[in-house]
Amino acid sequence: MDKFATIIIISFAATILVGTTLLMLPISTVSGSIAFEDALFTATSAVTVTGLIVVDTAQYYTITGKTVILLLIQVGGLGFMTFSIFTILLLTKSVSLKKKFIIENTFTSGNYKDVKDLIKKIVFMTFTIEFLGAVLLYLQFTDKLGFDRVFDSVFHAVSAFCNAGFSTFSTNLEQYRNHVGINFTVMILIICGGAGFLVLNEIRLFLKRRIKKFSDFNLHTRLVLINTIILVLGGGVAIFSQELFNKANTLPIGTKLLTSFFHSVSARTAGFNTVDLNTLSLSTIFIITILMFIGASPGSTGGGVKTTSFSLIFLYLRASLKGRDNVEIYYRQVSPRTVEKAFVVVIVSFIIISTGHFLLLTLQPHCRFIDLLFETVSAFGTVGLSMGISSKLLLLPKLIIILTMFIGRIGPLTILLALSKDQSRAQFTYPEENVMIG
Repeated sequence: MDKFATIIIISFAATILVGTTLLMLPISTVSGSIAFEDALFTATSAVTVTGLIVVDTAQYYTITGKTVILLLIQVGGLGFMTFSIFTILLLTKSVSLKKKFIIENTFTSGNYKDVKDLIKKIVFMTFTIEFLGAVLLYLQFTDKLGFDRVFDSVFHAVSAFCNAGFSTFSTNLEQYRNHVGINFTVMILIICGGAGFLVLNEIRLFLKRRIKKFSDFNLHTRLVLINTIILVLGGGVAIFSQELFNKANTLPIGTKLLTSFFHSVSARTAGFNTVDLNTLSLSTIFIITILMFIGASPGSTGGGVKTTSFSLIFLYLRASLKGRDNVEIYYRQVSPRTVEKAFVVVIVSFIIISTGHFLLLTLQPHCRFIDLLFETVSAFGTVGLSMGISSKLLLLPKLIIILTMFIGRIGPLTILLALSKDQSRAQFTYPEENVMIG
C-alpha cells in the first residue's frame, strides 16, 4: 500500500481511538458512562464528519463531551481537506517539472512547495469562515442565552462548514425550519465546506480582482461551481415538486420551499435536517439518496463520490452518444485516465454500499429495505441523515456502519492513490477480440 495512504488510514484510526477514549471518560456523559460501541460510533461519526448518532447528543453528553465531539469534527474535517490537497499535489510527482509547475499553479494559484505555508492558508481560511458563521448564528440564536448561545453558535458553525451534521439540539435544526436567516447561514457554510480549499482560494482571488471573469477560473473550479448550482437548484426543485402534494408533510408551501432547498444542500454530505425525514415521500427519499451518493467536491470536508466524478461520467456518456472519443469541456480535453478514475471510484463505491446494505439486511431483518439503504448511503457518503434507525441498530450492524463511515471517508483518496502508482508497462499485448454488448 502507498505510504501516504497508510498515513491517512493510521491518522484517522488513531484520532478515532483517542476520541473514543475521551468520550468514555465519566465527565463526558451525563450518566457518567457509555458503552464502548456507542462511544466508538460517535467518535467515528465525528472524525469522519458524518453526523449519524446512536444517542441524543444534546441530552446524553455533558459540555465536556460535546466539546470533544466538536474538536473531533474540526480535526476530521480540516485533516481530510489537508490530506486531499496534498494528494492532488502528490499525484503530480510523476509528471515533468514543467507540467508539475502548471498543475500546482492551476490547482492552488501558487507553487506551494512549503508545506507549512499551505497548511497555514487552509487553516486560516477554515477558521475565518467558521468564525464569521459563528458570529452570524450568534446574532440569530436569540432564543439562547449566555454561554449556551456562544457554544451552540460555534458548534453549529464548525459542524456546518465541516459538513458534519452534528447538532446540540435534540431535534437537530427542526425548530428553525422557518428561520430564513439561520437556514441560509447554515446552507452557505455547508456549500463553502463542500466546495473545498481549491475552489475557495480561487473565489478569494476573484474577490481581490486577481481573477476577473468565470473563464479565468481553472477547469476544476468551473466544474465544481456549475455542478454545485445544478445540484442545489435541481435537487431543491425536485424535492419541492414531490413534497408539494405530499399529505404526510403538512407544512405551509413557503416552508416546504425553504426546507426543500435546505435539504438539497444538506443532503450532499452535511446531514442537518429541518423536518422529520419520515414525513417525506419515498420519491423525495430517493432524490436525497442520489444527492448523498454524489456528495461534495474534491479537496473539501465532504464525502461521496464527488461532484467532479459525477460530471466526468456524464460528460463521457454525452461524448459517447455523439460518437466522440474524447471528453471535452470549456475548450479543454480531459485525459482518459482521469475519466477512468472517476468510473472506478463510482463503481467501487457502489460495490461497498451494496455489500454494506446486504449485510445490514441480513443482520437487521426487522428494518425496512429503504431505511437500511438510506442509512448505508448516508454512512458511506459521510452525510449523517437517517430515517431514525441508528439508535435501533444491533451491535454487528453498528460495527458495519462504523466501518462504512470510515471507508467512505478515506476510501476515495486511497483508491486514487492506488490508481496513480506507476505501473510497469507490458512489453507485449494480446490480440483483440470483440464481445457482444446489449
